[in-house]
Amino acid sequence: MRIANCSGFYGDRLSAMREMLTGGDVEYVTGDYLAELTMLILGRDKMKHPERGYAKTFLTQLEDCLGLACDRGVRIVANAGGLNPAGLADAIRALAQRLGVPARVAHVEGDDLLSQAAELGLGTPLTANAYLGAWGIVDCLNAGADVVVTGRVTDASVVVGSAAAHFGWSRTDYDQLAGAVVAGHVIECGVQATGGNYAFFTDVPGLIHAGFPLAEVHADGSSVITKHPGTGGLVSTDTVTAQLLYEITGARYANPDVTARMDTITLSADGPDRVRISGVVGEPPPPTLKVSLNSIGGFRNSMTFVLTGLDIEAKADLVRRQLEAALTVKPAELEWTLARTDHPDADTEEAASALLRCVVRDPDPANVGRQFSSAAVELALASYPGFTVTAPPGDGQVYGVYTPGYVDATQVPHIAVHPDGTRSEIACASETLELAPAAPRRFPSRCRWDRPGVRRWV
Repeated sequence: MRIANCSGFYGDRLSAMREMLTGGDVEYVTGDYLAELTMLILGRDKMKHPERGYAKTFLTQLEDCLGLACDRGVRIVANAGGLNPAGLADAIRALAQRLGVPARVAHVEGDDLLSQAAELGLGTPLTANAYLGAWGIVDCLNAGADVVVTGRVTDASVVVGSAAAHFGWSRTDYDQLAGAVVAGHVIECGVQATGGNYAFFTDVPGLIHAGFPLAEVHADGSSVITKHPGTGGLVSTDTVTAQLLYEITGARYANPDVTARMDTITLSADGPDRVRISGVVGEPPPPTLKVSLNSIGGFRNSMTFVLTGLDIEAKADLVRRQLEAALTVKPAELEWTLARTDHPDADTEEAASALLRCVVRDPDPANVGRQFSSAAVELALASYPGFTVTAPPGDGQVYGVYTPGYVDATQVPHIAVHPDGTRSEIACASETLELAPAAPRRFPSRCRWDRPGVRRWV
């Protein structure tokens, strides 16, 4: 089966869904829209508009592609529901009716723990969402859904759920599930698997418009990472390795349904722009679920001073002392950073300039508002020669703080809501294994010289 990715974050390339539907055969199109910051953005959106709280760009993609997907028999699974998967499902049904597309829409909920946060020992955040696994998605797909939207699930779960439903895996098929987790982890960040954010980006052809990745997943959990023919970018053992290591902190990669042993993965070239992933071993998942907690941290503001020519350090020292003396109320946090972007013997003013940035934070917006930014501008005729700032004075802006938390999986509801409205409770894993550091394994290594002066350990 072929599972495509069409989004690595909220704000990714809108045309990606159409590109994946028209570029070649796929059975599923999946998308990840929920970075940690995104939950804060959606939380503030829902505060203003209670009917929202989901990734609106996903609806924009469906406006263009829902009919095409249904015509081709391609099912869509995405975590774009954010803080309101039920609301997004309703919006998709309304869209389908308007377009005349007979799409069956389901959603997964239960991850939102905000109402229980205090009693679960999670404090009083703005958002609190547990990372659910794949079995709610499986249940919705088995109920005949063409489109499944979820709230906060692990990034790989949209791929794991699609594969588990397709192959009929059981909850204890740990090796197969772990293989799907690894495949999902590789493609969930979109073009990071095909050359984006890649250290050796100069080796990547067609990076002006790189193709999104897809995974050919097999019944045994092995997979081939590839992309549609003729698209830009590169799928190689190196690009896949780079993405595999993304956000990985040890040999055991915990998900709600399985812990994947990252030290068992075998990567091998399988032709141009094709990398085979095999040998992945899975273990029972841990008994806890991670929780994404976002809170309002306070208010912040910044001013950036342009320092040009000679005596950069002395100019920076002067404006620091002047501004701090001018502040009638000291913010809770005040941070200075001098970026020496100036060059010796520069032939332009820009090349001769450094940037001095002052960032302030405080629970009270007044302490980081105009009393701070106007005080900076008031130094214009009384400070270093050539005084310049990059922006006019302004008010402070609210900022958020992300904190991870953990709760026992038995305390988190996991509900699959079928296209006909039937609600199905998904049990948490009955077999679990506490996470522990894996014993180090010895691996053979060899050094490959790619070009003069450049080598890679493989």
